[in-house]
Amino acid sequence: MILDYMLLELILAIVIGILIGIVTGITPGIHINLVAAIALGFSGIILIHFTPLALVLFLVSLSITHTFVDYVPSIFLGAPDDDNFLSILPGHEMLTQGKAYHAVVYTLYGSAVALLIILIFSPLFFFFLPKIYPYAERIMPFILILAVIFLIYFEKTSRPWALLIFLLSGILGLATINLPVKETLLPLFTGLFGISSLITSITKKQKIPKQTISKLKNIRIKFSQFLKAISASMLASPLCSFLPGMGSGQAAVIGSEVVGELNRKEFLVLLGSISTIVTGLSFITLYSIGKARTGVAAAVQEITILTIPELAIITLTIIISGIFSFFLTLYISRLFAKFISKINYSKLSLGILSFLVIITLVISGWLGLLILGVSTLVGLLCIYTGVRRTHLLGSLILPAILLYLL
Repeated sequence: MILDYMLLELILAIVIGILIGIVTGITPGIHINLVAAIALGFSGIILIHFTPLALVLFLVSLSITHTFVDYVPSIFLGAPDDDNFLSILPGHEMLTQGKAYHAVVYTLYGSAVALLIILIFSPLFFFFLPKIYPYAERIMPFILILAVIFLIYFEKTSRPWALLIFLLSGILGLATINLPVKETLLPLFTGLFGISSLITSITKKQKIPKQTISKLKNIRIKFSQFLKAISASMLASPLCSFLPGMGSGQAAVIGSEVVGELNRKEFLVLLGSISTIVTGLSFITLYSIGKARTGVAAAVQEITILTIPELAIITLTIIISGIFSFFLTLYISRLFAKFISKINYSKLSLGILSFLVIITLVISGWLGLLILGVSTLVGLLCIYTGVRRTHLLGSLILPAILLYLL
């Protein structure tokens, strides 16, 4: 009887986590770290009625579901969160071609395979990470410096502009992380990648064509292209899962530069897989070396000390949540595809812009609004000079390099 009650409690926690993950995924500006912070704040009350494992599984299923769903608003609305901002680049292009649904599906292909990759890497992280962690951390700044050199050297439009934008965004990133602002990455990335894109759409009075909704069997990617994208994610994701200052955006840059230039399909598959891998492996990393590399993992660290049986249950929860999230995201993206072309996109963009400004003000305050304004200007400069917007990742890479070297 007691076992049945415990099982029901854990299943309920996973279901609620998936549902909340859908809400955070489709709502611009609401990040899973915010929900994790709220759950942690009320954990004293929650743990009176539920076990620590139930709360942990809620956070795990929430975070995994979010990695599947959050590409929908990024691609359809140009409204990113901290992890998927790079999807705006190829995703918006496919939106204007009537293929936004296809773009979401490519990220889902990556996220689905990521579940298998997590299973493969988990034993490696469990046994070998404690041994190699000290050595890997020492060479990380040099890997980042090489990534920067690659990015700027292979810029096709203008290397001087690329260098300037990298430095501007890097200085902005340094200033931002040292300000007393809550959720600092929210105003930073919303300005650099979200509002700058929305302003461009509004000024161009962009109209969105009718979106094509195809069966999965008709949304294809060549096996060689798929393998290239997955190889890139397998190379970069493990590093970003256990090294501080590294996120899925930087992993995407490193991975794409290592395997060579990626086309839109490959890049979207890469982004989808990296986001899920980094999130999933963060819980394994927490157990292996006791380091929290995501906000949700940090919340889990505060709730309980993980054991091997709990780690096994968490891994199973990752797989279950991912499978359900795949099909739920397909359904949600079909709804977006049906209605997006019937809406005045300029007015919608203006509404989303206003919403993001309000969310930033509420969560990050007036200083956050200042960061939002400056980062928007840097993002617009990048757009109008025509250089690749991946140079805006200087906002993360430069602070990370200095963190290691100084």
